[in-house]
Amino acid sequence: MLVVGKQGSISWVLGLLLAGTLAGCSSTAELATYPSVYGQKPAATQQMTDEEAVSMQSQLTALGAARKSGAISEAEYQRRLKELQLLAEQHGADTLKQIEN
Repeated sequence: MLVVGKQGSISWVLGLLLAGTLAGCSSTAELATYPSVYGQKPAATQQMTDEEAVSMQSQLTALGAARKSGAISEAEYQRRLKELQLLAEQHGADTLKQIEN
């Protein structure tokens, strides 16, 4: 058992042990085998652009305004709403199929 008289000596010994351990890992080739966990990863599928989001928002706003003003019937509104709900329900499964292929 190593007995060191001063607290600073313990830190010095631990520093030497750490330096010795790191000296064995001086090759960058060893580091290349580990995956990188830094940086932004690519998306699994294509993401919606800002322009697409603005376009969709304006379409939905226009649909709501048309319903409120009576420009379209309740039946037409419900038809379009069901179409969008179906898209929302199927989108996850369709996207998963694209990712798996």
